[in-house]
Amino acid sequence: MQWATAAGAAALLPGFSRAADYAKTTSHSLAGRLYKTLKIKMIKVEGTLTDKFLAAKEAGFMGVEMNSPGMEVEPTRRAIRESGISVDGTVCSTHWKIRHSSPDAAIRAQALQDLETALRDTSAVGGHTVLLVPGKGEDGPEDVIWERSINNIKKALPLAAELGVAIVIENVWNQFLYDHQGGPNQTAAKHARYVDAFNSPWVGMQFDIGNHWKYGATGDWIRTLGKRIIKLDVKGFSRETGKFTPIGEGDLDFADVRKALHEINYYGWVAAEVKGGDGEALKTISNQMDRVFGL
Repeated sequence: MQWATAAGAAALLPGFSRAADYAKTTSHSLAGRLYKTLKIKMIKVEGTLTDKFLAAKEAGFMGVEMNSPGMEVEPTRRAIRESGISVDGTVCSTHWKIRHSSPDAAIRAQALQDLETALRDTSAVGGHTVLLVPGKGEDGPEDVIWERSINNIKKALPLAAELGVAIVIENVWNQFLYDHQGGPNQTAAKHARYVDAFNSPWVGMQFDIGNHWKYGATGDWIRTLGKRIIKLDVKGFSRETGKFTPIGEGDLDFADVRKALHEINYYGWVAAEVKGGDGEALKTISNQMDRVFGL
């Protein structure tokens, strides 16, 4: 595909990897619109948290997404000061097992407590989003999960508003908010209706560009979700193999993704969510993001 050609050119042409060159050779470049971040677990560098942050910065990232509950606030603040890199947000670390959609009221209470901890931790280190998987299909009929999860998450909205930290719902393979009979666009529309049901500026989407390419056109998802998208995740996907891929490999239509992001006038963070590795691996990932987004 076209990105393989671009990657080959990068090896042959001096300076091709510079951001300005990507922007010049890519339709609907997102240069100046996107800020690169990555998940903390991707940084497989020995040493202190500061060492990890510095490796991310050296690779070309501007932020790191931490996990909470479980993040130590003071060491994270120190790493921010010493590295000069931001913590743009967190991922709620317990949301898969301790769910807002659980039929058990005690579990839902713990899910709320964990979300509030993540909101406080995120604010304490200067971040502005908490990524949340709101529920899972195994917890009951969809209409029940819908109401149960919304009612529970809504209890955290006063704190989110007070702290200025948004709760961002991720589209994942959780058997919830799917509508295969209605088609892929209807699935995207379900996510939109779910976010709208909160009727709050403090709930939006952290749209994962790779997660639902298997079900429909990613650009159309972006167009349907529109201003609900507060943040992005990115990985590659191959419909041919049914597997995730490195960013820019597989068959995901990044040209249409860029076009759609222009159409909704998106400016903001995009988080890599791939395997990660040492400093050199992080540079490769950063360069892959430059290529697919025209940075």
